[in-house]
Amino acid sequence: MAGSISLNSTLGGTVVITAVDSANTTYLTIPAANGVATYSVANTGYAANTGATIIASGNTAQRPSSAANGSIRWSTSNNTVEVYNGTSWLNFTQPNAQLLVVAGGGGGGSSQAASVGAGGGGAGGLIAISFLLTSGTVYTVTIGAGGAGAASPTATATNGNNSAFGAMLALGGGGGSWNSVAGTGGSGGGATDTSYAGPNKSGSGTSGQGYSGAQSTGGTVGSFGGGGGGAGAVGSGGASGYGGNGGVGIASTITGTSIYYAGGGGGGSAAGGAYGVGGSGGGGNGGPNTNGTAGTANTGGGGGGSGTASSGSATGGAGGSGIVILSVPTAYCSNTYTGSPNVTVSGANTILKFTSSGTFTA
Repeated sequence: MAGSISLNSTLGGTVVITAVDSANTTYLTIPAANGVATYSVANTGYAANTGATIIASGNTAQRPSSAANGSIRWSTSNNTVEVYNGTSWLNFTQPNAQLLVVAGGGGGGSSQAASVGAGGGGAGGLIAISFLLTSGTVYTVTIGAGGAGAASPTATATNGNNSAFGAMLALGGGGGSWNSVAGTGGSGGGATDTSYAGPNKSGSGTSGQGYSGAQSTGGTVGSFGGGGGGAGAVGSGGASGYGGNGGVGIASTITGTSIYYAGGGGGGSAAGGAYGVGGSGGGGNGGPNTNGTAGTANTGGGGGGSGTASSGSATGGAGGSGIVILSVPTAYCSNTYTGSPNVTVSGANTILKFTSSGTFTA
């Protein structure tokens, strides 16, 4: 097999080649600051310099204890080239990870004391992306709680809390309302038209995370509530005497199974009317003359708006808490984390499902 060694020291420095037979290694030293050392092996039938260079290799435990900044080696543990940055060894190549971040859903609104319905809560904002993890980086995971349902018709329900994975921030869903302006958030809260042609009081969603809630229109004044927005669609305004349905969420297959997340809460209804159904993705149903239903935990679903049949106001349903799910190719997953995520394997990927706050180290 033909081979060649080409050495060049542009400043005229001495080139030293030292062979250490006992260790079966060869050291090439070029004192010149901008000297160049090239080693290549020509393959039969190909031009020179088309061969391959073998670099140091070993498992994680065999990493040199005093490596220089910029050192490279092949990791037999991770099956990748890794480089030393002066502090830690980083994967030179890193495949894309899949990430789902869902914030807490907004609470449902509370209706007036006599046969009316309130708006449903907006779903928590949803972010679903493919991105490159930075090896060695510690990512902080935050799980947003759902917002509280309103206990008074003059109050807007509480927005859900934000969820995050590192810099990826999903906004909490907007709270629903009856006779006040609904909350703006990842998805907006639903509202009730209390004056036939009153201003739109429904809450807006956030582009890329969710849609707006709806305000009821027409029919008996204040008799039904609009649905909260979902990650996949706006809430419904409903019809006379019927609460509007919550906006549908988005289906994700990040766990290996198709599951909906971030559905809007349904609007409450007056006596004799049908309540609004929560959107697919954990949205709570509106109250049929009673309290609204809470959004499902760890889906980011909005809470259902309440409905009342007699004296005394009912309470809106609480929003569902959020969730963060990370799917990493198993060969590149560090399995270094805090916060007790549920860890499973699906195909070639390791999946970490966070339902409480913690960290993940790439």
